[in-house]
Amino acid sequence: MTASQQKRTIPGAPIFDSDAARHGYALNKMCYSFNSKVNRDAFVSDERAYCQKFGLNQEQTRAILERDVLSLIRAGGGVYFLGKLAGGVLGLDMQDIGALQTGLTKEEFKAKLVAAGK
Repeated sequence: MTASQQKRTIPGAPIFDSDAARHGYALNKMCYSFNSKVNRDAFVSDERAYCQKFGLNQEQTRAILERDVLSLIRAGGGVYFLGKLAGGVLGLDMQDIGALQTGLTKEEFKAKLVAAGK
């Protein structure tokens, strides 16, 4: 990156750029594996071992085990890939994730979306 190229920032919102993609590669690869029910079942039976199988670092593994979606985003998790974990394993939808990101309840987040669409 040259001096004239500055990283884009949005206060309070991690940007999923090439650095985040590299940092989160193992995490995102693991989450993508959840397309398969066999893999979802393997994860549920031994979450820590499944994380180790994909080479997640300590930060990512902790966030997975604690169901800390915001930390997963900060650890390089792409929302598309995290959606595989959230929906396929944790039973969350994208509105749940949006609510977590904004500090709102799901109902408050949905109302905010409706209001923004008017």
